[in-house]
Amino acid sequence: MELKKYLGVIPAFYACYDDAGNISPERTRALARYLLGKGVKGLYVGGSSGECIYQSVQERKVILENVMAEVGGKLTVIAHVACNNTLDSQELARHAESLKVDAIAAIPPIYFHLPPYGIAEYWNDISAAAPNTDFIIYNIPQLAGVALTPALLAEMQKNPRVIGVKNSSMPTQDIQMWKDQGGPDFVVMNGPDEQFVSGLAMGATGGIGGTFAVMPELFLKVWGLFYAGKVAEAAAVQNDICRIIYKMCSAHGNLYAVVKAILKKHGCDIGSVRKPLPALIDSDLTVVDEASAMIDAAIAK
Repeated sequence: MELKKYLGVIPAFYACYDDAGNISPERTRALARYLLGKGVKGLYVGGSSGECIYQSVQERKVILENVMAEVGGKLTVIAHVACNNTLDSQELARHAESLKVDAIAAIPPIYFHLPPYGIAEYWNDISAAAPNTDFIIYNIPQLAGVALTPALLAEMQKNPRVIGVKNSSMPTQDIQMWKDQGGPDFVVMNGPDEQFVSGLAMGATGGIGGTFAVMPELFLKVWGLFYAGKVAEAAAVQNDICRIIYKMCSAHGNLYAVVKAILKKHGCDIGSVRKPLPALIDSDLTVVDEASAMIDAAIAK
């Protein structure tokens, strides 16, 4: 397996809407081109930052089709295919494999808290629908309501397509635990953007993050400094990133409404967010301007 294609900075791809709130193929391609030009390793399409739970199966197919048409073969593409039922998830998995994505990923089923054997069956059923494609477990217990455990990971490791974990739990020690259990060639991606440098220090092989796409230069800098042995300098950039995230989260509107407004200021208009996510209100424009200026200043520094 060519695991090195998963090493690096992989932005979570945002949902791109037209002015009426419908999926925009044109804006989807524009964002993919924008991020390709930033020098990132890949894209994580259809996850939390992509507002997947507010989209239909057909809409999610359209998004992935346009991303692949723009950057397939140029960037590593991981398609998050989980829905809250197995049949729809399998349909998205088959579709993703037909487009030749590098990997598929899935959170556990949400709402009903399934036992570990039920989660394993769900993930293995999805993987079976894309038998020639790598599978990445998405561990985000604070939203999914259930957490990956060493026993559940051991069960999933019986599936030869399981090559890694996208770990969005907050304890960085989880990264060390999955990496230790998985072995040297096991991919463990840091999820929480606020602890990217900490995740790397604990053994993460890269990162997938919801704010990577609005400031990829900063995360690429952390990556480069860390692997150059300049850990204190990497931590200083990480601290700038954290302050920017706190600023963006201070708005009335949802975080992704803020990042999309910042991207628009930088020439990449991908619309707003889909209800029930709160859109920006007039008083948020100050937050957008301040966060945008903070990003520009950190990049310049």
